[in-house]
Amino acid sequence: MKKIAKFFEVLGLENIRGKYILEKLKKEVQNKLQEKERLLEELKKECLNCKKCELHKTRNNVVFGEGDINTPLMFVGEAPGEQEDLEGRPFVGRAGKLLTTILNQFGIDRNKIYIANVLKCRPPNNRDPKPEEIKACFPYLKKQIEIIKPKVILCLGAFAARTILNLPEKTPISKIRGKEFFSEEFKAYVIPTYHPAFLLRQKRGQEAFREDLKKALKLAGMI
Repeated sequence: MKKIAKFFEVLGLENIRGKYILEKLKKEVQNKLQEKERLLEELKKECLNCKKCELHKTRNNVVFGEGDINTPLMFVGEAPGEQEDLEGRPFVGRAGKLLTTILNQFGIDRNKIYIANVLKCRPPNNRDPKPEEIKACFPYLKKQIEIIKPKVILCLGAFAARTILNLPEKTPISKIRGKEFFSEEFKAYVIPTYHPAFLLRQKRGQEAFREDLKKALKLAGMI
């Protein structure tokens, strides 16, 4: 809205007519924001009561997602880990702290990004998601993306990339990371990269991750 106000000022429309148009635009933006909040809250309530797969029996919390719902950039991970399951928030464990640190290096607060996972419940012992679990849970993520409407989706890890891009099950992240795809389904650019948990084990991957993140931030117009 600040950019719009500046635009009117440059045009010399800071008069009654210009202010009327600006207020109307502000109201439209606010209404859209409230509608997004309403839709996401309804979806979250549905997730909290979900029993579509066996993971509901072992979870402590559903990890729905969090962040700026008007962001041009959305992160999608694989599934909650132990700490995420305990807190009900995405990427709050060691991998999440590393992700936050790298974001801060670009001058970006993680609150400016929306972060979610393919699965909303933790697989026991952090095992890989099963195909039937992804199938059951993906509609929630799909709806999140449709509501938020990000310009860019950064897929953190192979499972997120395969799910969002509908790729073969064995597609390795090393073959697709850093590449720029366009999803007709979500009307968004998709960039696969390494999962932050991988970076904790293989620090050599951090440079590539930073390159991919920088590309996503630029494409989203955030840097």
